[in-house]
Amino acid sequence: MPASKVWVTGLTAGAIAAVTVLAVQANKGPHPKASAARPSASASAHASTSPKPHATAAAGVPADSGTGRRIVYGVGEKRVWLVDASDKAGRTFTVWPGTVSPDPGTYTVSVRKDATTGSDGVQIENIVYFATKSGLNIAFSNAVDGSSPPPAAAGKQTGGVRMAKADGAALWAFGTTSTKVIVVK
Repeated sequence: MPASKVWVTGLTAGAIAAVTVLAVQANKGPHPKASAARPSASASAHASTSPKPHATAAAGVPADSGTGRRIVYGVGEKRVWLVDASDKAGRTFTVWPGTVSPDPGTYTVSVRKDATTGSDGVQIENIVYFATKSGLNIAFSNAVDGSSPPPAAAGKQTGGVRMAKADGAALWAFGTTSTKVIVVK
């Protein structure tokens, strides 16, 4: 066999061995627990990661969030709870907040819109408006393509609270006009 073929065969075998080692290492972990996962903004509008719903036992409804049927938005936790009339969270999930967050307090869903283009240029749906701050409308929504929002451009203010597509559909079904929204730190 010519030396060039031996060299190419050796490189190919080495590459296959390296990929195999990396695959085995990736399979072994570490794998963080889902309850510790936090969303992070991606440089791409087509990020493959999305917030995952969590069991209510892993993320109890904040004590200072009122009573009755409501949407609770924990700004510091980057989490939303959909709470029924008996004060039990039927669903909770993490979100990607915009650059402007609402102040803690009680709001109501004022307007709902099926779909539009977000301030970041991404097509969004299930838009549920509930507050204004610094001249911006603040609303829950999800990207039509299910992506996470890209980081805001330097100095750009955004009021959208983005979530995974399935969570957006759940919030849309739950958050009818006049539904109470409680924002906590």
